[in-house]
Amino acid sequence: MSNQEHPLPIHNVRIKKLKSLLAIIENSVKGSGNYLFRNLYADENGKEIDLLEDGKNSCGVFVSWILLTLELIKRPHSTVYGTEKDLVLSGWYEIKELRPGAVVVWEKRLADDGLLGDKNVELSHIGFCVSETEAVSNSSKGTGFPWKHNITYGGTRKIEKIYWHSDLDK
Repeated sequence: MSNQEHPLPIHNVRIKKLKSLLAIIENSVKGSGNYLFRNLYADENGKEIDLLEDGKNSCGVFVSWILLTLELIKRPHSTVYGTEKDLVLSGWYEIKELRPGAVVVWEKRLADDGLLGDKNVELSHIGFCVSETEAVSNSSKGTGFPWKHNITYGGTRKIEKIYWHSDLDK
C-alpha cells in the first residue's frame, strides 16, 4: 500500500525516544500490577518450563522489550546477559553518572531457588534509572512485577554499569 492509499492522514513525525521511554517505564509501575512480563514458555528436553517463573526472572525481558519497542536494541531477550550484549551492539555505551532513561546493571547475586538456584548461578539484575535516587526494574524477590525502588536498593546492591544511547539525546 502506498502512502496515497493509506486510509489515515499521513504525518511526518519523529518519536521522542527519551520522553517516550520514561513514560513507558513510569506507566509500567502504575496500578495493581503489570502482567505483561510474567511468563515466557520454552521446551527444555521435552518438558515445558516458564523461563520467567511467573515474573521472578523477568528483568531482562522487561528492559529488552521496552527498548525494542523504541528501536533502541535489535531483539527481545530473556536474560540480562543477552540484553547487555545487544545494548552494546545497538550503540549503547557506558557512562559514569546516572541519568533518567539510562539502563542500569546491578552486581551479581547467587541464585538461591527456582530454575537456576540448584545450578549455583550468579545472576545480574537490570532496570532503568528514573531519577538520581530511583530506578524501575522487575521485582525478582517480591511481587514479580515492575516496581520503583531506591537506585542502590538502600545501599545493599552496587551498580556495576550504567548505559546510555545517543538517540536519547535527540
